[in-house]
Amino acid sequence: MDGSAKVSFDWGDGEHAFRLPIGGLRSLQTKCEAGPAQIHARLVDGSWRVDDIRETILLGLIGGGKTPTDALVLVRRFVDERPLVENVLPATVILGAALTGAARDAVGERAAGKTSTKAKRASSSRRSTALAR
Repeated sequence: MDGSAKVSFDWGDGEHAFRLPIGGLRSLQTKCEAGPAQIHARLVDGSWRVDDIRETILLGLIGGGKTPTDALVLVRRFVDERPLVENVLPATVILGAALTGAARDAVGERAAGKTSTKAKRASSSRRSTALAR
């Protein structure tokens, strides 16, 4: 887990960083009239509201380092002028990272240093064996 809860991915016109620190989460819950976990649940189950998507992305861009003006320009262009469904997954990822932390790229990496992990034994189930072929 990445303690900063910052995620970066391709969105809109290129790669952008997103982060929702506690202040951003408080603003989000005020604007959406729901707590972060409830907003995340709505994004996941399809009962989202417009501001669940829009404000998550806007505040995530600001938390990720964009100026409020630059973030608003991006949101107007890539959220307001696009089908909302296109931005459900990005909003879910941004808010999910704030709630659970951002996953690290390296598997088996620990805070104190890098470690490698090896499987102790392979699965012998028919399904696993068949999929491995």
